[in-house]
Amino acid sequence: MRKRHLRDLKQEIGKYLVIFLLLTASIGFVSGFLVADGSMLQAYHDSFEKYHVEDGNFTVQNRLNHAQIRDIEAQHVTLYELFYTEKELSNDSKLRIFPKRDKVNLACLMQGDMPKQSNEIAIDRMYADNNQLAIGDTLTSGTQAWTITGLLALPDYSCLFEKNSDTMFDATKFGVAVVVQDTFEAISSDNKTFCYAWKYQQSPADETEENARAEDFLKFLSGEVQLEGFIPRYANQAIVFAGNDMGSDRGMMIMLLYMIIAIMAFVFCLVISDTIAKEAAVIGTLRASGYTKRELIVHYMTMPVIVTLVSALLGNIFGYSFMKNYCAGMYYGSYSLPTYVTIWNGEAFVLTTVIPVLMMMVLTWMILRRKLELSPLQFLRRDLRRKRRKKPLWLPDKIPFFHRFRLRVIFQNIGNYCILLIGILFANLLLMFGLALPDVLDVYQDNLKDNMLCKYQYILQMPYDAMDDDPSLGTMMSMLLFQFDIQTQNEDAEKFTAYTLKTVDTGYNSEEITMYGVQPNSQYIHWKHTDGGAAVSATYAEKYDLHVGDAITLKEAYQDTCYTIKISDIYAYQGALCVFMNQEDLNAMLDYDRAYFSGYLSDTPITDIDEKYISSVIDLDALTKVSRQLDVSMGSMMYLVDGFGIAIFVILMYLLSKIIIEKNTQAISMTKILGYNNREIGGLYLASTSIVVAVLLLCSLPIETKLLTALFAVVMKSEMTGWIPLVIRPKIYVQMMIIGLITYAIVAALEYRKIRRIPMDEALKHVE
Repeated sequence: MRKRHLRDLKQEIGKYLVIFLLLTASIGFVSGFLVADGSMLQAYHDSFEKYHVEDGNFTVQNRLNHAQIRDIEAQHVTLYELFYTEKELSNDSKLRIFPKRDKVNLACLMQGDMPKQSNEIAIDRMYADNNQLAIGDTLTSGTQAWTITGLLALPDYSCLFEKNSDTMFDATKFGVAVVVQDTFEAISSDNKTFCYAWKYQQSPADETEENARAEDFLKFLSGEVQLEGFIPRYANQAIVFAGNDMGSDRGMMIMLLYMIIAIMAFVFCLVISDTIAKEAAVIGTLRASGYTKRELIVHYMTMPVIVTLVSALLGNIFGYSFMKNYCAGMYYGSYSLPTYVTIWNGEAFVLTTVIPVLMMMVLTWMILRRKLELSPLQFLRRDLRRKRRKKPLWLPDKIPFFHRFRLRVIFQNIGNYCILLIGILFANLLLMFGLALPDVLDVYQDNLKDNMLCKYQYILQMPYDAMDDDPSLGTMMSMLLFQFDIQTQNEDAEKFTAYTLKTVDTGYNSEEITMYGVQPNSQYIHWKHTDGGAAVSATYAEKYDLHVGDAITLKEAYQDTCYTIKISDIYAYQGALCVFMNQEDLNAMLDYDRAYFSGYLSDTPITDIDEKYISSVIDLDALTKVSRQLDVSMGSMMYLVDGFGIAIFVILMYLLSKIIIEKNTQAISMTKILGYNNREIGGLYLASTSIVVAVLLLCSLPIETKLLTALFAVVMKSEMTGWIPLVIRPKIYVQMMIIGLITYAIVAALEYRKIRRIPMDEALKHVE
């Protein structure tokens, strides 16, 4: 019996080979992803100590003197200069330039050399990739020019957020760079930002203590210096965003692998069932000779398990070599991460080797146990049906012979076609996602352009010395000066209040919600407001399934204060998750003065307010950062998803078509004896499968649309901030049908060759 394994493998090499290739590719991809994900996450966490990452930073209007530094460091912190300047480049992007660092936020050199001369510069690796820049290229800003000598990653800019208040980073239009000290002093003389990083002399025990110490430090700094910015590390998106995101796709990848394993297990069972049908007489003889059912189960499940085991082992080798680098490249395509070292991932080995083999063993054992329950006599008679029809399925005589024949082929292989339907659903789900995502991002950008609140939203930044709760004379003077300086003569400008709260009890990760307090007769935001009521944006309502009359609860970030708000309207705005309230109502809820405001809505640029008072400007460019970055970071992933979906479709088509042809080998041989030619026989058997494939492709489209809509919503809710609605254009369905039919045509051509090779004497080998 053991000697038959190699012979069976040789005879069924086509089936086993395609299954082997798909399993190896699937396990290799998931293994590579898990290894890259784990290794890069470890490198990210290690970078905090390795590169001496700050505990926070603050910016001031003027450089600190020695006395101020001494007083600040008396608060059990150590200060480091982190000055920078910003330059608009000729390639329509902005570069934030730092002097070379040697104490805090140390640079990780990825390629080339650090700058040594006055005309040299080292730039962020991701910014260079997105702008097609390489070592030796020249960057220009006005009359200034620098030669790129190296590509690096700065640990305090693992995500290239220009401002911490930005909704999404943009690694194409913003980057960071390092130059020598003399060059920095020369280019920053007229535009230098005085930023200081701090490190606690004794690290906080947990996030709660870190938050409390940061608040105490902020209060102290507000009384000592004129703050322009203050960002503790736990709130710095440029530092923590990548770490929060890495690992979030892990569950989805594992689920993808196990779905493929389950489908392949069923395919193996079809292959085994076909083998059992062909070898029924042999099995009956063995059973009659004393072989137990257990011994036969072990025999027939040996090859599937061996193929799965070999696929898993080679897949892991493939994952640790090529796919690991490919998956790491996807992370490097999104984030500016330091160099990582591959770490052996024992959990990944269990998930991609041990569990798939166990799944294959259990599934094949269950099906084989059921298949081999028949008596030896039934096997000897080739009577493998549990419930035999007394009469064949009746079909009207008016149906032409060829049509009736095709219908019988379909009914005889209904089980195989059910497996094919599952495979088509799974493969086309991947294909639909890959084809739809670029369109989803395009439609999202178009909707934002057509449905903006206004062309510009200016969010103001109150000086930190005006935020002090202590009503000192200096605080009052700072507030009066701020209120005077933020007045504008722009006739389009309309005051509004903006505030950020966080969601609670949604069942998903907490995310930020922007509160808009607008004037009753706003020229930009038109909604029916009631006393104490609020309108939520359409995206907020869609993401969390909110309706008029519902109540939402939002809380202060890092505090326990909560607010309950009743929804009185759904406002047709796609740009953000936000809530619109009457300005006085919002100010009262937040315990602000009635006349308080924190920004302007305008259709024209506001030019008469000092930039130091402007925290952020929300325009079309800012709103579309999310979709632009997704397009950059996931572009290559979409081609992989498309290819994977097509590969699964091709393999399942090939295997099931091959099984149907082999199952009907004797009948095909008989039709040849009766005088039918190869083309006519192909019309009988291949046409039957072709009809089923076309029907299944067509019927699967609405099912896949509902599945993808549900899965996309879950991913957006659990893994992404904000909301991008899923839009599937009609052309996607046309593309999927064309791809499916062309793919099947290729498979049918291969199977037609199989039909031509079936000899006439095959019909005489099993005469009963």
